[in-house]
Amino acid sequence: MTMLGGVPILAAEEKPAAAPEGTTNYKGETPPVNVGVIGCGAWGREILKTLSTITFAPVVAVCDHYPAYLRRGANLVPKAEKYADYKELLANKDVQAVIVATPSHLHKEFVLAALKAGKHVYCEAPLATTIDDARAIATAAKKHPKLNFQPGLQNRSDKQIVNLIKFVRSGVVGTNLCGRAQFHKKMSWRIATSNPEREAEMNWRLMNATSGGLVGELGVHQLDIANWFYSATPVSAEGVGALSHYKDDGRDVFDNVSATLRYPNGIYFNYEATIANSFDGEMGMFFGSDAAIMMRERRAWMFKEADAPALGWEVYAKKDQFYKESGMVLKAGATKQDAQTAKAAASDVVDEKSGLQYALENFLINSYNLGAGVKDFLDTYGEGSEDDLKAFLKEQGKNREPAADYQDGYEATATAIKANEAILKEGKLEMGKEWFQLA
Repeated sequence: MTMLGGVPILAAEEKPAAAPEGTTNYKGETPPVNVGVIGCGAWGREILKTLSTITFAPVVAVCDHYPAYLRRGANLVPKAEKYADYKELLANKDVQAVIVATPSHLHKEFVLAALKAGKHVYCEAPLATTIDDARAIATAAKKHPKLNFQPGLQNRSDKQIVNLIKFVRSGVVGTNLCGRAQFHKKMSWRIATSNPEREAEMNWRLMNATSGGLVGELGVHQLDIANWFYSATPVSAEGVGALSHYKDDGRDVFDNVSATLRYPNGIYFNYEATIANSFDGEMGMFFGSDAAIMMRERRAWMFKEADAPALGWEVYAKKDQFYKESGMVLKAGATKQDAQTAKAAASDVVDEKSGLQYALENFLINSYNLGAGVKDFLDTYGEGSEDDLKAFLKEQGKNREPAADYQDGYEATATAIKANEAILKEGKLEMGKEWFQLA
């Protein structure tokens, strides 16, 4: 037998103490930050529902150019102003922060305009469907350091995943070897309507001209975890794909894809997705010389090699069963021994918050704190010097709640775009460092 078992890696309540890198000690609630939401489609409405659970997230404005979507979004926030033109929403001085939940290929126009209007911006992932648009968004965010920009990479804020990355960074997996992730869910991805022109607009995901494909629209989050896990960006991508099942409805986006990303130091990562079969759902695996990590449904387990160094807490561990292996429960947030004596198995532990709620909460907390800090800075120094501002922003960043930034968003988006290009070409693409650099 070569494995010692799986360790569910769980986040628990933190004790009052200095927060290690990647964790948070935030316990209170930020003052209200007035939110405007652009895009009231299915995901935009999910965002509106989630915002309703956050006490400091009053939605004061919603926008969608499609009347039916605008009505459905407005029904969720009846006190909000309703706009068919996003420029009118941005002109509303009550709106402090904007959430862009439009189709991916349209993000650029809204994000650039919102930043220019002085709004904090949360932009859904991927940032865009082309490198040029993604770079334009990230560069604009970089040039507005007094505004908080956060891409919708929820895992970067999710307490469960943040805890996992902290655990991984402790070196417990040994030498990184390889990884893989998958998304399997049978769904047509098509939205039906009686209006042919509107149907074409609503089904932007199905056409390569407007879509990032399965790897872009679905895989960007799992590819971001790979970048985060390895603290690197890929050096090449190789892919294949096919339109195997949904052949007769006019789409040209593949319904079945696979890509291999190579990272520095010989690491490679495989991603596959299909919307024609649901077996085995969504998962991720990372393999090291001392242990493997399995991720499912915001939980993670460690499978430790028999010859790996002792961690010192195995004797206390709560165990779960996985096929032929029994796994050890890991619970973060206190001492090592406390963490291992959890009374409940991983399957019994439910996080009352979703990844989206963590992401939106942290976006608003960081937006308020940055805005308040900038006001204090301006009151003290006026515009100040560039060096003064950099020093202030560096200090401000120390108290930032876990969240993706523009660089994370750009790197994840560029990774997904190049992987999709490799899939469409059914070949290999080199990915130089210049792909991931911003001016």
